[in-house]
Amino acid sequence: FAFLECLVNEKVLLLENYYDPEDQEYPAGVFVAYYSNHRYHKALNNVTPADVYYGRGDQKTLARREKIKKETMQLCRKQNCFLRLAN
Repeated sequence: FAFLECLVNEKVLLLENYYDPEDQEYPAGVFVAYYSNHRYHKALNNVTPADVYYGRGDQKTLARREKIKKETMQLCRKQNCFLRLAN
């Protein structure tokens, strides 16, 4: 039940009538691929389940992501500052 609830909360499966179970297979499969390979999980130290499974949840990966996060935040601050000055 929790998995189906997650599918509905993430708006993968709409609350509609599905007359054929095969109609749900593709959206569910796409969500599982996204959830396992692209969605970061706080409980897994902000790595994906695939990162953990394949051993990519090491400190090097986390340090690289932290660097990207800092660079992104700096860029956002510069853009926001520029927008404030333009108005």
